[in-house]
Amino acid sequence: MRIVLSADHRGYTGIKQLQEKLSREGHEATVLGDISGPPADYPDRAYLVGKAVAEHKADVGILLCGTGIGMSIAANKIPGVRAAVVHDELTAQLSRSHNAANVLCLSADLLGQRIIEKIADIFIATPFEGGRHARRIHKVEAMEQGKDPRTVTE
Repeated sequence: MRIVLSADHRGYTGIKQLQEKLSREGHEATVLGDISGPPADYPDRAYLVGKAVAEHKADVGILLCGTGIGMSIAANKIPGVRAAVVHDELTAQLSRSHNAANVLCLSADLLGQRIIEKIADIFIATPFEGGRHARRIHKVEAMEQGKDPRTVTE
């Protein structure tokens, strides 16, 4: 799977370790932006990852900052991105199977490295269920185009 990753200064160590693990497992895992320098603004990193996912240059993105919240807010401004803040294995699975999330946002401050890696594994492995959830994703896509989601029936 093609995975793009990035982090602000609080997530630097965790994202590098995650990228190395994913690469060892055979994924094409690429860190975007220079995350080794001085404090980084999370919108800059979220933009790089979100844009790559929205343009289908990557299958999924993973972002790491202090809480995951800032990254999620910023990434969700990019049409085609469905970024989810996830704190456990269940929300990782549901963010993909029900919400078709394509960008995973994690907390460097609240989660340990082992749970970050476990959440990422579940996120990557879980497919979108479709069915009744597909209509809801179509409604979200309509909203991105400035349309009223109540007009979407399928």
